[in-house]
Amino acid sequence: MVDLNESRIIDLPKIEDPRGNLSIIEQIKNVPFEIKRTHWIYDVPGGVNRGGHAYKETEEFIVALSGSFDVEIDNGFSKKNYSLNRSYYGLYVPKGMWRTMTNFSTNSLALVLSSTEYNPQDYIMNYEEYKAWRRDINILPLSSENDTSVKCNNPGNNQFAREGRSVFDCSLCELNKMHDKEGNLTFIYENVHVPFPINRVFYSYDIPGGEDRGAHAHKNCHQFLIAASGSFEVALDDGTNKRTVVLNRPFWGLHVPPGIWASEQGFSSGSICLVLASEGYSEDDYIRNYDDYLEYLKTRDNG
Repeated sequence: MVDLNESRIIDLPKIEDPRGNLSIIEQIKNVPFEIKRTHWIYDVPGGVNRGGHAYKETEEFIVALSGSFDVEIDNGFSKKNYSLNRSYYGLYVPKGMWRTMTNFSTNSLALVLSSTEYNPQDYIMNYEEYKAWRRDINILPLSSENDTSVKCNNPGNNQFAREGRSVFDCSLCELNKMHDKEGNLTFIYENVHVPFPINRVFYSYDIPGGEDRGAHAHKNCHQFLIAASGSFEVALDDGTNKRTVVLNRPFWGLHVPPGIWASEQGFSSGSICLVLASEGYSEDDYIRNYDDYLEYLKTRDNG
């Protein structure tokens, strides 16, 4: 039997700043799995329930980026309920659990990280089938035949390693938007919808309206920025050209490759800036002073 106590609340780092707080989720370090998929659920009508299913192999980590909701965990024999209502902790759901998300407050935003690539054969959508599977693991085996899981369209090392030489190397992408009366959902797979592995996820919240953040460059880290809630602008600078991109939909994202100076500005009240990153945190990868950035460009271009 899957032990309900394997599910648990995990506290996340909370970096407090008058410009807005920030929390980080780094694979293996903050959650006990590698991040393969990321999705977020939004526009959920207040009081609606969703997510009644189980995974045979997938582990999840669920965070209430805004608002609140409950997650009911069920192993086929007993149940346990968790209330999520803060951005700086989340719920770890081990594989083999039936889980349902309930009691969404108005304007809730749920972030879900998953340990596997999408595979429809990993889902159990019927509760009676789930209970049968729990009683006998061989009733619904995870078959490798007719595997319809997503195959990663890996862009290759040359493209992945390429630095941004121009602000026009930054790509604004329209993401999928799955419409549902129980709330909309947008998902991202590493090396498919973003051209890099997702090793870290972080987000800024509690941002005062009109505030600015960011203002740095990375040497190696790719980033993908989403306005999960509200809106803000991303000011891009390559040392010669400047460009400003407006993010104001949870199904749009901006890929910023390394080597580009970027800052987020003009946040609307209640905004949440969600960022997917290719690297774990390393202070050595940051360039935080603009004059140092210009020197870095000279060294890079002459090297």
